Amino acid sequence: MANVVVVGAQWGDEGKGKIVDWLSERADVIARFQGGHNAGHTLVIDGEVFKLNALPSGVVRGGKLSVIGNGVVLDPWHLIKEITAIRQQGVTITPETLMIAENTPLILPIHGELDRAREEAASKGTKIGTTGRGIGPCYEDKVGRRAIRVADLADKATLEARVDRALQHHDPLRKGLGIAPVDRDALVAALLEIAPQILEYAGPVWKVMNEKRRAGKRILFEGAQGALLDIDFGTYPFVTSSNVIAGQAATGVGVGPGAIDFVLGIVKAYTTRVGEGPFPTELADADGQRLGERGREFGTVTGRQRRCGWFDAVLVRQTCATSGVNGISLTKLDVLDGFETLKICTGYELDGERLDYLPIAADLQARCTPIYEEMPGWSESTEGARSWNELPANAVKYVRRIEELIQCPVAMLSTSPERDDTILVTDPFED
Repeated sequence: MANVVVVGAQWGDEGKGKIVDWLSERADVIARFQGGHNAGHTLVIDGEVFKLNALPSGVVRGGKLSVIGNGVVLDPWHLIKEITAIRQQGVTITPETLMIAENTPLILPIHGELDRAREEAASKGTKIGTTGRGIGPCYEDKVGRRAIRVADLADKATLEARVDRALQHHDPLRKGLGIAPVDRDALVAALLEIAPQILEYAGPVWKVMNEKRRAGKRILFEGAQGALLDIDFGTYPFVTSSNVIAGQAATGVGVGPGAIDFVLGIVKAYTTRVGEGPFPTELADADGQRLGERGREFGTVTGRQRRCGWFDAVLVRQTCATSGVNGISLTKLDVLDGFETLKICTGYELDGERLDYLPIAADLQARCTPIYEEMPGWSESTEGARSWNELPANAVKYVRRIEELIQCPVAMLSTSPERDDTILVTDPFED
């Protein structure tokens, strides 16, 4: 059976939630492989809206196994609140349907406090635009070998030793930022209190995932954020703190790279970004405002208004290459209905030279200006279309031109938030 990785191919907010939900109906296992509760997936099922942050999108599909992998950083208190909220919407979540990797690092209150203090202390132009939820500091502790992981909750002596090691690092940092030292005993007590609620879901995810694969089960690997926020290949330093690209799917749950059969990149029919950082095609005019209003461009987690701009084929081509994307799912095509003229960025001009990629250096990125190709828009509605025949001719031409420019075919086309308003071209789960 084919296993599928879903990645965002822009700066996030591409509509991954709907596509993952659409695919999860046919998957046996849905695994989240990176990120934290700074990501937000909105699912619309039979008119009911589900907003997920830490939980894999598959939890709304009763009876299937959803997995939180070791590549994720997990806030245990937020997770329990989220489970409670989703249960109140009628979704059943049990240890049989949700498993958390035992080696998953935990986000502690001290991580959020450090995250927010750093952003407040940063001068203008150096702010990253984080959500302040502690994701970055937790990943730092993971790499620094001082993280508290899920398995540590099972033994008080081990937990206390891990906390003491972490505080050797955090207390001096807090002093420098003017934050009071951590109440060590209170932190240990809080972790011991939440421990039973987390440990009931804990398990050897790597083992279970490999067993499922050998049994021929279909696995759907779900990423968060977008590839342009990848710690290595994103617009650094305005990025997230983990690898977002498809290769992380294997590392983030403990399977080999051969477990990945199809990479589906989710791509918006225009471009958006939340927070700070370069954005070559950003529109600060009526067209940008129109895209934001029609696309309801507000962050699921923060509520911040997203910056909007024309489709950047250069950046999507880059992310398709770095993630090995086999096909894209183009979303929000209906937001472009009614535009008389559309623009697509086909390259950049930098100091009189034309580039077909975005350079790594931040100062060069800031000086890149987009080179546009114009295409005629369409006045007809594409909302809710479920076949190519229902699309206006100019909409089809727009999609085909995107395929040419990004050097990757469209596998799926989404025409509204409703899961069934989808045109399937290539089935990612086909062997």
